[in-house]
Amino acid sequence: MAVGAPVARPLDVRWIHGSPSAKHNTDADIQVHEYDEHTVILRQNKAVNYEAPFLFLLFGAERAVLIDTGATAESEYFPLRATVDDLIAKWLTRNPRDEYRLLVLHTHPHGDHIAGDGQFADRPATTLVGADLPTAWPYFGFDRDAEAVARVDLGGGRVLECLATPGHHEAAVTYYDPWTGFLLTGDTVYPGRLYINDWPAFGRTVKRLVEFSESRPVTYVLGCHIEMTRTPGVDYPIRATYQPDEPPLQLTVDHLHRIRAAVAELGDRPRRHPLDDLILWPNG
Repeated sequence: MAVGAPVARPLDVRWIHGSPSAKHNTDADIQVHEYDEHTVILRQNKAVNYEAPFLFLLFGAERAVLIDTGATAESEYFPLRATVDDLIAKWLTRNPRDEYRLLVLHTHPHGDHIAGDGQFADRPATTLVGADLPTAWPYFGFDRDAEAVARVDLGGGRVLECLATPGHHEAAVTYYDPWTGFLLTGDTVYPGRLYINDWPAFGRTVKRLVEFSESRPVTYVLGCHIEMTRTPGVDYPIRATYQPDEPPLQLTVDHLHRIRAAVAELGDRPRRHPLDDLILWPNG
């Protein structure tokens, strides 16, 4: 694999978005979108769990990484491992290797991002890194330096850059993939309700993401949910299981600038603040 400047491929995907009646669901358990031959975006079915999180499977020459494991533990309702195993098998058919490993990482430890961990606990050739602060921070080295840029080498020149980005959660991590130019922001930034548990930390995180993005070619900012409608500033009800008028998943670096400006405007008096494509939602 040779890594050069990333080129933004079209991402005009019609994501599964629930059925009028969850009882009569017509969506697949997991939607699989192959962005390119080494990059897969997955979405969980809203009838199985209304959060319908997005997950990311990235292939390097020596190992793949799965970022987040979704909102449902039971494989009979959410066959994540079987899906990942199938995708890895297909990749290895195209790219034969004697040994190939899987690394499982997370954006943060909320239940809708780690519920499927157990499906990988006994998987051979797999490293599962817990998402909690005492586990994830030492893995990335953030316990020694929270401002560090950690690197996860997948082989063949595909090296993820990882940032500690607290605010939504104290253990939140953002990943930058130089192969695609994806900035994977978890629940820190996405087209939905940005639940902010630590307002000052969130402000520092957004500032850092803006500065980080100024020195990297970012094609898309990709979070883990869609909660907005296509009407500016209007979200779907919490726990909605049918969202037929969803906007795209992808945001841009310009959205980071808009969020930073809104945070500065609100200052030390945070409140719910809608922007066109997302809503700042400080807890408390």
